[in-house]
Amino acid sequence: MSNQNLTASIQSALKQLENAYNPGEVEKGMYQGWEEKGYFQPKYDSDKSFSIALPPPNVTGSLHMGHGFNNAIMDSLTRYHRMLGDNTLWQPGTDHAGIATQMVVERRLNAEGIKRTDLTREDFIDKVWEWKEESGGNITSQIRRLGSSVDWTRERFTMDEGLSNAVKEVFVRLHEDGLIYRGKRLVNWDPKFQTALSDLEVENHDEKGSLWHFRYYFTDKSVKTQDGKDYVVVATTRPETLLGDTAVAVNPKDERYADLVGKTITLPITGREVPIVADDYVESDFGTGVVKITPAHDFNDYELGRRHDMPLINIFDGNAHILPEMEIFPDLQTRDPQLEKTPEAYAGVERFEARKQLVAQAKEEGWLEDIEDYQLKAPRGDRSGVIVEPWLTDQWYVAVEELAKPSIEAVENGDIEFVPAQYKNMYMAWMRDLQDWCISRQLWWGHRIPAWYDNEDNIYVARDEAEVRTKYNLDESVELRQDEDVLDTWFSSGLWTFSTLGWGDPQADKKVLETFHPTSVLVTGFDIIFFWVARMIMMTMHFMKNEDGTPQIPFKTVYVHGLVRDGQGQKMSKSKGNVLDPIDLIDGIDLETLVAKRTSNMMNPKDAAKIEKQTRKEFPEGIPAFGTDALRFTFTSLASTGRDINFDLKRVEGYRNFANKIWNASRFVLMNCVDKEGNALAIDNQENVDVWELPEKWIMSRLNSTVANIHQHFEQYRLDMVSHDIYEFIWNEYCDWYVELAKASLNDDTVADERKAQIRYVLLHVLETAMRFAHPMMPYITEEIWQTVAPLLGRKDTESIMIADFPSVNESHINDQVETDMTWLQELIAGVRNIRGEMKLGNAVRLPVLLENITDEQTERLNRIENQFKALAKVESLTLLKEGDEVPLSSSSMVGKLRILVPMKGLIDPTAELKRLAKSQEKLQKQADGIARKLANEGFVSKAPAEVVEAEKVKLEELEGQLKVMADQMAQLEAL
Repeated sequence: MSNQNLTASIQSALKQLENAYNPGEVEKGMYQGWEEKGYFQPKYDSDKSFSIALPPPNVTGSLHMGHGFNNAIMDSLTRYHRMLGDNTLWQPGTDHAGIATQMVVERRLNAEGIKRTDLTREDFIDKVWEWKEESGGNITSQIRRLGSSVDWTRERFTMDEGLSNAVKEVFVRLHEDGLIYRGKRLVNWDPKFQTALSDLEVENHDEKGSLWHFRYYFTDKSVKTQDGKDYVVVATTRPETLLGDTAVAVNPKDERYADLVGKTITLPITGREVPIVADDYVESDFGTGVVKITPAHDFNDYELGRRHDMPLINIFDGNAHILPEMEIFPDLQTRDPQLEKTPEAYAGVERFEARKQLVAQAKEEGWLEDIEDYQLKAPRGDRSGVIVEPWLTDQWYVAVEELAKPSIEAVENGDIEFVPAQYKNMYMAWMRDLQDWCISRQLWWGHRIPAWYDNEDNIYVARDEAEVRTKYNLDESVELRQDEDVLDTWFSSGLWTFSTLGWGDPQADKKVLETFHPTSVLVTGFDIIFFWVARMIMMTMHFMKNEDGTPQIPFKTVYVHGLVRDGQGQKMSKSKGNVLDPIDLIDGIDLETLVAKRTSNMMNPKDAAKIEKQTRKEFPEGIPAFGTDALRFTFTSLASTGRDINFDLKRVEGYRNFANKIWNASRFVLMNCVDKEGNALAIDNQENVDVWELPEKWIMSRLNSTVANIHQHFEQYRLDMVSHDIYEFIWNEYCDWYVELAKASLNDDTVADERKAQIRYVLLHVLETAMRFAHPMMPYITEEIWQTVAPLLGRKDTESIMIADFPSVNESHINDQVETDMTWLQELIAGVRNIRGEMKLGNAVRLPVLLENITDEQTERLNRIENQFKALAKVESLTLLKEGDEVPLSSSSMVGKLRILVPMKGLIDPTAELKRLAKSQEKLQKQADGIARKLANEGFVSKAPAEVVEAEKVKLEELEGQLKVMADQMAQLEAL
């Protein structure tokens, strides 16, 4: 590049960076440019592939901090592998989120005075699709704001045609394999939404309740308890379920009731005679040690009932109202239950009203023994907020035992690895205690179950009605109706890694599935290891096969991250008012808007007032705009595998300052590439090690050591360590040390032009390289700076940093001796700075410095960096003391055995210096005493490695030498 062109390039670069760092300006339009140029799409030009399936966020939703956290992790991994040259695909998509979406659309209709049931199913589904088209892109636009480099050309939705066909295919095949069946089982039932719920959709709330104690009288009046009573007292938190009791249970080891096992009691109200049974499930210290058993309305009672072959009595309808006739199931395979008439006073009564009524009757009739306050876990639907009812109902199930076996083996033999490893144990514990999976939901929005019924309720399973008639040889006279239920959303998302890549779609490009499946890594929170991760493994290994016919895994690694909590470690929730929106941290938000946002959904004015007060106290000026890079770097710096993270805005502010530091350092480097008239100074475009001195050798060694560490930490999924590597190198080593050393040399007229040209090369080379290895975490600022720096070195061979090569390690530049030498220089400079600080001397004062006990090797080393040392430590003169030289009264610090002295005459107050030395002496003496005690401990000396013991002896010798010097110095001061 000619000098004229170089000057123009540098001037252009300085103009681009002339203003203070403004993330909003830097980020504007950059993502759109990346996307439009196709940088996010795989190139299929490498033997290595890397792929991630984005855990599909709910189409109803908006980003929360958890999304921000895992997107930062996934994008960092994706950008890293893309820069390595791998075929890279980050597959995006959204989930139809059955119950959540249906609830949103129903609310919109209700606001218009329309109920869902006022519409046909088809009309309601049309309304959902209308809403999806209107607002379903909200979350994808937010994902773009995070800088996530997903391949949007491949965006999928769990209800689009291709995925819907895959869902039908899987359901039919599992049914044909005998792994899907319909049966009557106990489920979590939401009376408000009239649907079964998964465990994940049930939240257990700590609430105040009561424990009611009722007398259950023995059927045989001659039977008595040990204390002579003709009844036992049962304790329950749910009195209304008494109507469905089928037994009373005690612990077999409870001597109080041993003689009663096998006897019967007659239930109040119903008059039903039920047995007293013994079972280990009963806790003797709960209540009275006697519990009522209602197998049709309690999951634990259900299992106890199975063990003792008890009937199940369903007392509720789908609204949780008492049935006029209770359903008794002696055999769950029997289609029609026996019926028992409900006591007339309770027929049709809502469950909690029935509770009040039953307690009042018990009190009136004298069989209410006591009521005590009780803290309980109330299971509530996460969407409806109502108490969930365990309820017997016909549902579709996946029989999981056969599916679980290969899924367990894949983790046991290491085909699938959990990071961190302890989550393997959680996965294995769940997988070895699996229950069949209830996959049907009583909703209108979702994948409708591909099953049909005739008028005799015979079941036919196929992909569509036409296939039913062909498959089961039914003519047109047979009336068929499709099952009304839809599939659990986890069913479709369990196919996510392969259905999104075209499995089951004859029109799909087969190379996509062949290239990117199995995917490389799944990034997820620990809370859905069972609900999603395990089901993906089971589904994939059943349907995807390798060339040799063995089951194919969905991913090779499961990277498990913790949950994002607030600065005090509290879970973020709207009810607590501590939720942060990642977009607000990127763009900033004023206080009044933030208050309105946090209180908008508060039904209780007191709660709203409390949250407003809390918000105004925490954010008196709102939240400033930190930018995407600062937020992403905060997330990755906190990504210590598996741990929950406490999110503190001060960290984001700190990393915003880090971005500012990078910006200003880049400006400084460019400004040092032109003279006062703005003309380009000489810049080498390749390295010339012959003119390098210690600073150049050191920064190039540290650069390559850092690159090696970054590669290692990426491979280990230690993104927190990658962030640490980047921060330490750029801020502490490059900016704080090398840039300062380079500035001293560039301003020194005695330094040859040839070396100055090489210093400028090293400044630019290190900056350009650092931008490339920081890019995965901080994509925007690194792109902006790289675009200005790379051309000056002739490295603009790609249009964007995101498709440039990730830095590789040049082993020849890693030099341990150089790094040791530089560490010594840093300690030397720090020693002078410490003296300056302790003597309260400003930076403008240039100091005379004496060095005592300097070795020949250190003298040689000092000669190489004397100019830099003087410049950075603001040293006026440097004197090396020889043995026998008179040492003036000085303030000193030690670097090993080397003593750094600054003569006190004319500079300090002797009294103040004595106090300072006394404090230092006390501190050093404590260190020396501690090491001496350790060395006097025979256990330590005999068991510790010899090199450790020797190192402690050397350290003690150094401390004793420093203490002696300090004592002499204090004696001199006292003599003044």
